[in-house]
Amino acid sequence: MQISTSRLGRSLATACLCASLCATVARPALAVEVGGVKLDETVQLASRELKLNGAGVRYKVIFKVYTIALYLPEKKTQLADILALPGPRRLEIVMLRDITSDELGQAFMQGLKRSSDQADRTRLLSQTMQFGAMFEMVPGLKKGDILTVDWLPEEGTLCKLNGKQVGDTVPDLAFYNALLKIWIGAHPADTMLRAHLLGDMA
Repeated sequence: MQISTSRLGRSLATACLCASLCATVARPALAVEVGGVKLDETVQLASRELKLNGAGVRYKVIFKVYTIALYLPEKKTQLADILALPGPRRLEIVMLRDITSDELGQAFMQGLKRSSDQADRTRLLSQTMQFGAMFEMVPGLKKGDILTVDWLPEEGTLCKLNGKQVGDTVPDLAFYNALLKIWIGAHPADTMLRAHLLGDMA
């Protein structure tokens, strides 16, 4: 029995299309779940692909406050290596309960005080005041809100709430590094959370 060339071509084309569609459907979603929040394993920032370095949940007493994720150009497990990385970086905070802007601002400022020495706090005072003023622009954060704190090499520290920029950029890498130290420095807000952000996702 002979099959025409055109019919054979159509059959092969149909088979290839089906295989392609099946492969697309079968591909697993590139996301992980932390604290009930789905986080992408990669994000695009400043024309670079950043990888999820680690993520965890911040607790206050027994209550979940937020899920936080750290994205870097390449995965690192040591603070010094992270601070030395060139390129963009991202902290993504997803709220798990409502808090006021004052509470969030105080948490940031207390974290900076705890994780930075006096010399750094003095040198970064103007940037810290600029960053603190940002919280006056936000009436409060609700459960499900997403706050991103990005380092953009050509611009500075940029904050967005649910995708909308909040305040001006803060153009000093030392300031962004000071922010990172709140969670992954020698005196972090939570040692378990620090371990998770440094790649221990267990």
